[in-house]
Amino acid sequence: MKNLFRIIPIFLISLTTLQSCNNNDDENVEDVSTIVNLAVDSADLTSLVAALDRANLVSTLNGEGPFTVLAPTNNAFAAFLSANNFNSLEDVPVDILTKVLLNHVISGSLISTDLSTGYANTLATSAASQTPLSIYVDTSNGVKFNGVSSVSAADILAVNGVIHKVDEVIGLPNIVTFATADPIFSTLVSALTRSDLTTDFVGVLSTDSATAPAPFTVFAPINDAFNRLLTELNLTSLSQIDEPTLDVVLKNHVVGGANVLDSNLTDNLTISTLGGDITADISGGARLTDSSGRVSDIIATNVQANNGVIHAINKVILPLQQPTTNNIVDVAVGSENLSTLVAALERADLVTTLANQGPFTVLAPSNEAFNTFLSDNGFSNLDDVPVDVLNNILRNHVIGGRLESTDLTTGYASTFATTSASDASMSIFIDTSNGVTFNGVSSVTNANIEADNGIVHLVDAVIGLPSVVTFAVADPTFSTLVAALTRDDLTTDFVGVLSTATGTSPAPFTVFAPTNDAFGSLLSELGIAGLADIDEPTLEAVLKNHVVAGANVFDTDLTDNLTITTLGGDITANVTGGVTLTDANGRVSDIITTNVQANNGIIHAINKVILP
Repeated sequence: MKNLFRIIPIFLISLTTLQSCNNNDDENVEDVSTIVNLAVDSADLTSLVAALDRANLVSTLNGEGPFTVLAPTNNAFAAFLSANNFNSLEDVPVDILTKVLLNHVISGSLISTDLSTGYANTLATSAASQTPLSIYVDTSNGVKFNGVSSVSAADILAVNGVIHKVDEVIGLPNIVTFATADPIFSTLVSALTRSDLTTDFVGVLSTDSATAPAPFTVFAPINDAFNRLLTELNLTSLSQIDEPTLDVVLKNHVVGGANVLDSNLTDNLTISTLGGDITADISGGARLTDSSGRVSDIIATNVQANNGVIHAINKVILPLQQPTTNNIVDVAVGSENLSTLVAALERADLVTTLANQGPFTVLAPSNEAFNTFLSDNGFSNLDDVPVDVLNNILRNHVIGGRLESTDLTTGYASTFATTSASDASMSIFIDTSNGVTFNGVSSVTNANIEADNGIVHLVDAVIGLPSVVTFAVADPTFSTLVAALTRDDLTTDFVGVLSTATGTSPAPFTVFAPTNDAFGSLLSELGIAGLADIDEPTLEAVLKNHVVAGANVFDTDLTDNLTITTLGGDITANVTGGVTLTDANGRVSDIITTNVQANNGIIHAINKVILP
């Protein structure tokens, strides 16, 4: 009986084949040829057939499968042989040819609509790990594999899979192949290839698996990781990072002599990179901690090349910086008026951080400023301040880069503090209209105190962690909004609500804040003299229409036709042609300033009032 069940399908296939032979004009008869048979019948795949025969893979691809075969054309094979100095297929070592051919085979039958941007595995194995090689599929413009080979004819169906003809032979990928092919690593590639680097990173990371320092494990920062670093350091581009620093930073992401898969990671595992030691942990998610205590999450694992493996991370790993000889901490220690700051840095374990190379701009509260801060918050002394709170407040006084008084301009910068609302860098508002004031509460009393790793400006008040209200009050661009929010006849205590700490409902907040000009346009549009002419229920509804509760929405979270629910009703975001908001009346507001990050939410400035 078992043999009978085996015979029946073969018999049916034979009948179908016979019918096809007897009626070539019948277009409804399905072709049941195997992948190899279809390749034999294709005039531009004769080199592939010869290669499969030489590599003894004909029986493999005549098997049950199913397989997805990326079939290089004759022209593709000719280019491959020429580029690698082979006169013919006979000159290619059989083991190499076999591996290259298997790198064109993916398990499963994937027609063109099944292919999506991302990584898959081929039937080839990596010399570095004896695990399947990865292949990067890019569907952003046609279909391309590993950044080198494009589909020229898709969906040639076989009984045991599908063939896609491709215009290039897909060589065995190294680490550089995937970094170059995947656009999520484009900033990393720019860093690795910067012309002034003394290390030839491309050459090193292209090293064959059997040659030191290969194989490699690369913890590859994505583009957003580099963007976060530039924001953290208050820089605008990688070109502002000096060569020695960039060189050691990049080395801090490369492990030589080991192909470390995610399954090899354990808690408290010390990993020695070319730039120094980092620590891996896996409880609660795989992550890396650098020597500065910064934590990077591993967000994609086991992209397997022939000479190593890549894991994508969301934060750049920084090396341990060497203390300078007259650093910011030395300056503080040498000043009688900053003794409390020194004690605070010691308690918050930030002395080493501010003794490193930087550069940093430090807004240094005087002893009197600290005394006022402690008194206002009900603390008897520094020891009463929770260490985590003290640490973040002190970081809120540090800006990346060396900013002398003449470099400070009115507007927003980012500090080294992180927010409860989003774990992003905290914003700080600088007002230079009358001296220099930060967040509307702390003024510079003594500027431009030089240090080897940055500069210190003495300030007369501790700069607390800002709420959404802090920035609204500090930034004169929002003075009309503040006047509206504080009108004494309102039933809602907007200031109280928007001061709510993250972790307590309805915080965190996203506030689309109309500028003074936006309110001026509204008054003109309505033909009224001032806000006092707007009745209380209407003004309350208008103001609520600008506040989203329970979410810290970045500009990058916005998409076309995104419905945003405010406390007053729904509005619609769009990003094509500029970021805009459309209210229920069809009025469109442009978002003109984004991502002013407070500790309990975020502000985006808009140029038109949103009406209910």
